[in-house]
Amino acid sequence: MLKHENIVVFDFDGTLSASDSNLEFGRYCFRNSYRPWLFLPSFLIGVIIYMFNKHSIFSRESMRRFLTPKMVKKFAPTVIREHKKNRFGWAADVIASERAAGNICVLVSAGPDYLVPKLVRDMKFDAIITSKMNKSRPWKYDFMCWGPNKVVAFDAWAKENKIIPHVVRSYGDSPSDKYIMELADTPVWINRKTGMPK
Repeated sequence: MLKHENIVVFDFDGTLSASDSNLEFGRYCFRNSYRPWLFLPSFLIGVIIYMFNKHSIFSRESMRRFLTPKMVKKFAPTVIREHKKNRFGWAADVIASERAAGNICVLVSAGPDYLVPKLVRDMKFDAIITSKMNKSRPWKYDFMCWGPNKVVAFDAWAKENKIIPHVVRSYGDSPSDKYIMELADTPVWINRKTGMPK
């Protein structure tokens, strides 16, 4: 039986937290391993393609091609611990308040599944939707939860949980969030530098 539910949707990087956890993870890898430097040509090709086509999965995978499961296992815990310090002070309180009001809180992030769920574990989201990375090749996307794909992933979650969603609010910070923001009665745009509504 389908249930009508009030939903509040949140982006993560730049919305609930300053800076970008995925970029921080990449920088950490370059600082602490020689392997990314061996893949520098692939990284630079990815950067160039990304500059002209931000929708390109190939460009994003090229920039991450140095990643191995061992690197993720070794480096992710440190990056997660450090990145939690970048969270905006209001984030946990707003989520707790929305849940107390009876709203379902859903995080829909383009960030990878080996970072984002652990970054927000203490925030008590009802659902966490992220990009799905290949387990054996963590540089490769099984599903990129970015731009219009955020809506695809959100709709799939609602269907799987037999929910007819009414998105009352959506929090985001960048143009790529516009697709999911358009679902909401009230879009709340966050300044990623200050953490305050625009």
